[in-house]
Amino acid sequence: MDKPQIICLTPVKNEAWILDRFLKCVSLWADYIIIADQNSDDGSREIARQYSKVILVDNPSESFNEPERQKILINEARKIPGKKLLITLDADEFLTANFINNPEWESVLNAKPGTIIKFQWVNIKPGFEYYWSPTFRFPWGFIDDGSEHHGIVIHSPRIPLPAFAPEIILNDIRVMHYQYLDWERMESKHRWYQCWERVNDPQRSAISIYRQYHHMYAINSLDLKPFQKIWLNGYQNQGIDMTSIFRDRSFQWDKEVLDYIEQYGASYFVKEAIWDINWTEKASEFNLKNVEKYRDPRGIFTRKVHSWLKRTQHNAYSFKARLIEKVLGCVKGW
Repeated sequence: MDKPQIICLTPVKNEAWILDRFLKCVSLWADYIIIADQNSDDGSREIARQYSKVILVDNPSESFNEPERQKILINEARKIPGKKLLITLDADEFLTANFINNPEWESVLNAKPGTIIKFQWVNIKPGFEYYWSPTFRFPWGFIDDGSEHHGIVIHSPRIPLPAFAPEIILNDIRVMHYQYLDWERMESKHRWYQCWERVNDPQRSAISIYRQYHHMYAINSLDLKPFQKIWLNGYQNQGIDMTSIFRDRSFQWDKEVLDYIEQYGASYFVKEAIWDINWTEKASEFNLKNVEKYRDPRGIFTRKVHSWLKRTQHNAYSFKARLIEKVLGCVKGW
């Protein structure tokens, strides 16, 4: 059976902190790497141009829209002739290096068109000692058959998902997620997520937004597993640094949260748990004027609710927590 062209599809917006490492790793297994860049200004585009396998395309959108960027990536991939294996990874995600000479990889390469490939997601904790994984397997690979992609604005499927499509569920080859290795960067992104949810789904409860974007604080120690260094060895044997973390303390999401506050006012986001940093200081760092408009608008009650949410995140599904949430929702509009 003819082996497919392996095409990695990756959306990028200011990922210079990790993009060079990502492209070094992907270049070991992909025939083509399609980067859809969304107005990066941190050197991401220049990094991408250094790699011969990269096809750099523009995502000119000024807004966050996952189906739009996936359409750009998939359409560009379909310009490449022949059978195609699409692997969709964000820039902070890496196939475990044990794909090399792995029978699972051979099964993927020999799959028929229309087959969905599902991966286990390895969320690495700082220090590379432990990880946790959702029980759900993620459909991030596809032997392309031309099916239409249907997405949603946020947390969208990355590939077409034809009804009744055959699946290959990988157990040995996984996807390592580097997001949590830089905890401060992750927190900045998740503050932005919360603001995005409030703006785009204003009827959604503040408690449900909190619970979704603070899940990483409720990982049970029983769910932590030892990180397998073999997942890095194949890359490190190629001279790729897989363990150092570049820390840039200026995050694009901080500026975008400030833009939200400028547009909607601080009180609009009073119930979102974004006030753990001083936004007036952040506004000064970005040379914004009238920094007092970014001051924390919460009163005593709202601060107490946020404190309670933080304390109960590890036990959010208990009867008591659910009962209190229901009362807060009905009486106080949470």
